[in-house]
Amino acid sequence: MNLRLRNAVFLLSLPLLAACAATSPAAPVARTVPADTTRKPAALTDDLTKYRPVFKLPAAPGPVGPGRPTAVAVVPKAAAPTPTNQVTTQVEQRLRDQAFTNQNVKYTNGYRVRAYLGLERNEVMNIRRQIIARYPDETDYITFKQPVYRLYVGDYLTKLDAARGLMRVRQFVPKAELESMQVLLNKTP
Repeated sequence: MNLRLRNAVFLLSLPLLAACAATSPAAPVARTVPADTTRKPAALTDDLTKYRPVFKLPAAPGPVGPGRPTAVAVVPKAAAPTPTNQVTTQVEQRLRDQAFTNQNVKYTNGYRVRAYLGLERNEVMNIRRQIIARYPDETDYITFKQPVYRLYVGDYLTKLDAARGLMRVRQFVPKAELESMQVLLNKTP
């Protein structure tokens, strides 16, 4: 029975394979390469010769003999070019696009201080009240995944800022720790 089923499937798939083979292209199609949009056209290049330093050849040393020092030519140092602060339209457009993209970013990788991890709701609320009373500008987050309460404090972008926040929280909770997680970038909506 199994052999008959396999043969039937094979015989039914033969016309499909033949149809696919008949519709395939005979030769590979040449693809066009898109133009490079990052390079400036040759007509827009600036003349940079005024910024290139010009070095003078050292003077030939004079006759060297006993008691005469060797002659060394002093070459003046070339002045550094002054920047013109010109932004092309292409760079300006890319900067605008990046600024627009950055406006929509709300979260980033950072650090929070885990002030409490335990089973007691009253204890987590007492610690939260103590921290908020002392540091009202700190943001606190209480999460509950049954049966565990967690209290996180702060949104720190750098580990140095997080360590400073950890030292403030350790006044109330000596066992507080740092955890890396996603944090809010802008606290104001």
